[in-house]
Amino acid sequence: MNTESTEPMNSELIIPEKLSARIEPFDSYWQAPKDVEKGYTSFFHYYKANFLPYVGSNRQADILIVSAGPGYLVNLLKQQGYSNVLGIDSDPRKVEQAKARGLNCRTAEAFPFLSDKRAAYDVIVCEQELNHLTLEEMLTFLKLCQRAMRPGGTLLVYGLNGANPLVGSENLAHNIDHFNTFTEYSLRQVLEINGFERIRLLPLKLYVFWKNPANYVGLIATGLFHLFFRACYILYGKDAKILTKKIAAVCHKPA
Repeated sequence: MNTESTEPMNSELIIPEKLSARIEPFDSYWQAPKDVEKGYTSFFHYYKANFLPYVGSNRQADILIVSAGPGYLVNLLKQQGYSNVLGIDSDPRKVEQAKARGLNCRTAEAFPFLSDKRAAYDVIVCEQELNHLTLEEMLTFLKLCQRAMRPGGTLLVYGLNGANPLVGSENLAHNIDHFNTFTEYSLRQVLEINGFERIRLLPLKLYVFWKNPANYVGLIATGLFHLFFRACYILYGKDAKILTKKIAAVCHKPA
């Protein structure tokens, strides 16, 4: 079935020539540890717990990983049997690290790469926080993603959670390339503006390394903090339920 749209490729869209982030550009991955090789193990568990359940069961799906860095998520999906995964990153050094492990990654800037793609992917996952984009850049990026997705396709994105009373403000202030934070409400807003549907907001879990007993302590402690914060929000008439350091969303292009 032909899923190509007759809508002009870049109608009503202004593709920025240069993104606002200066030190940590959005289309490159900045969360890898200093020992990049160790990250293939630690991030395997992180992505398996937080992202894998929402990618879908179709191992032949065409999947694009934006800001893939050294290919941590690409590596997980490959090991889980997904055969059509492509990772892109604007930093050629990180891409070379991925290629050295036999991962399907290429050097590309996110906006130009997506601008000429139409109905090409079943799933798009963004590995960099949306907070590294200004609001206008973010809305453009999400529209480009939607155009690059097939009808009914899945988008998975995440960002820094401004609702966490301990680290919410610090998340915004500690990096000049962080232009915003999210709550459940505002992350839903930017997705709804771009026409995504079946939006589900998700907490990103930090303590997913079950072989380490210390992780259970961290899980219990943060769980108690979240219960306390939730009670405080209710007292102030607020409805914030997701209070983790980072918040994610899985949503879909209309079928």
